Amino acid sequence: MPQAFVSTDRIRSLFTEAMSQMYRTEVPQYGTLIELVADVNAGCLERDPALRERLAHAGELERIDVERHGAIRLGTADELFTIRRLFAVMGMQAVGYYDLSVAGVPVHSTCFRPIDEAALNVNPFRVFTSLLRLELIEDEGLRSEAEAILAKRRIYTPRAIALIERHEQNGGLTEAEAAEFVAEAVETFRWHGEATVSAETYKRLHDAHRLIADVVSFKGPHINHLTPRTLDIDAVQARMPERGITPKAVIEGPPRRDCDILLRQTSFKALEETIVFAGDAEAVQGTHTARFGEIEQRGVALTAKGRALYDRLLASVRGEVQVGAGGAKAGAYDQELADRFKALPDSWDELRRQGLAFFRYSATSEGIAAAVNGTLGGDPEALIAKGQLAFSPIVYEDFLPVSAAGIFQSNLGTDQQQNYATRSNRDAFEAALGATVQDELALYAERQAASLDAAMEALGLAVLQLKTVA
Repeated sequence: MPQAFVSTDRIRSLFTEAMSQMYRTEVPQYGTLIELVADVNAGCLERDPALRERLAHAGELERIDVERHGAIRLGTADELFTIRRLFAVMGMQAVGYYDLSVAGVPVHSTCFRPIDEAALNVNPFRVFTSLLRLELIEDEGLRSEAEAILAKRRIYTPRAIALIERHEQNGGLTEAEAAEFVAEAVETFRWHGEATVSAETYKRLHDAHRLIADVVSFKGPHINHLTPRTLDIDAVQARMPERGITPKAVIEGPPRRDCDILLRQTSFKALEETIVFAGDAEAVQGTHTARFGEIEQRGVALTAKGRALYDRLLASVRGEVQVGAGGAKAGAYDQELADRFKALPDSWDELRRQGLAFFRYSATSEGIAAAVNGTLGGDPEALIAKGQLAFSPIVYEDFLPVSAAGIFQSNLGTDQQQNYATRSNRDAFEAALGATVQDELALYAERQAASLDAAMEALGLAVLQLKTVA
């Protein structure tokens, strides 16, 4: 009798736990950060019963404690192609294209994550995955050298590749195979203190860009952070120094609001770690900074209209006030951010009515009762007004390129904000990936429409479309 396959959700959860344990061992401050976030979240839920009820109703309450995102930086098209196959074993797909050259970082990226609501509520683990853009290295000789170095490395174990192939051929993995796969896959993300290049080569790569040195100089794409989700990032930022953690100067993303939008992120500065260089007659030690701690607070996903407004407001703030390398003007930046973002409604109902954000619809007990009694009628707006149809924000599951670049820059040694011209090359990224990245806005729109269809069906009405649906 053939053995049953375990779900991709199960494999993803096993992998998340293994990664978290590994990173806690490698970066002890990560454990401190997890404890701080847990304390802040518990306080938020105790003080705000309405928040607890909203999260519980949306199926999000149980996922908060396990929620993590990680980030890795790959060096070659082959590495990206295979990571797509590796994440597919865990039910994670490539969503969105991010051009970080807009902030002076020579990578472009995607987010690997589950996409359906049930899988997200089990475990929304996501990995921001970047590919080094060698064409942005101006020194032709150094570019060729970096390409040759990367061509020699193998970042996946042979057994991991074999288990990926077994999953593809058989349509799944057994419990024993899943456990073995997780153990093998984690090796790709492990930190190695031995550089694969000499001290002299490392310096030239580092001088070109710190991130180039981080990608090219090591055996594999060590995970550079794991990020828990907090319900109050301002409280975490304020309390980090109490735990011996120094936060970055500003929180990336939108300002503090009553109705959270998109994504806010902060972090502590990258560790300075001892490494040993290769290729010298005697071992030469040096230091490398790449791995850090990050915290995020997630809000509602914005529609194309809402996102255009967000991008315009953020660009106007960054054009007016830029934070210096040592955090100078951080206070002025935060104040300007808060002032400019008053143009974006801070009410769930206004965000919905103006078609600025995505929402999940559900029939209420009052609506069901009215339907049973035959007293239900009207369009969705009338049903909402009568309390017969409810709505709740759909959480933003993705990333923001300017914020991601800001975190990268901060943890490569500077808080300085910079604005660059975009040098997007999505076609090249998707060619390397071997697939088209999914459109995150389309995924949110589908979830909103499906929830409205289900709610209206539950109320026994013909499916109607909200006028404000984007």
